[in-house]
Amino acid sequence: MVVTKTLRAAAGWIELGLADEALYELHSLPFEDQTGRDFLEVKLAAQMECQSWNGASETARLLCLKAADEPEFFLRAAYCLHETGDTLAACNQLLRGPKTLFEMALFHYNLACYLWTLGEGDRARSHLKQAITMDDSYQETAREDRDLLGIGEV
Repeated sequence: MVVTKTLRAAAGWIELGLADEALYELHSLPFEDQTGRDFLEVKLAAQMECQSWNGASETARLLCLKAADEPEFFLRAAYCLHETGDTLAACNQLLRGPKTLFEMALFHYNLACYLWTLGEGDRARSHLKQAITMDDSYQETAREDRDLLGIGEV
């Protein structure tokens, strides 16, 4: 009961734009209550909102281990790793995810960003083209994305 109330309170802090308060709230729980999936999901959301990329990448990695069939966790883990500057690890994390990722435009878009950053231009363009084919809104997004500067039209 205490865990549920604490998670709700932390989620409320995040909704109010006070993610640091959410993290404070979460740390009030005993260690044994800090390993469940629900706890880790709220913690990850707060860490990402605070741009605590190192901690967030570790939390997301734990979520990937707990729910290896959940593509969203792999997307988040890769994004956090990329934000720490470890784009190669981000790329590898994303590629280790469930096969359902390949059906998601966001997977292809993010992979394009990581590959472009790593200097893999042809592969990046191919994945960006796939993302745009799946969801044409990525055409505009790509024009403004700092990770895709110089990629040109796809």
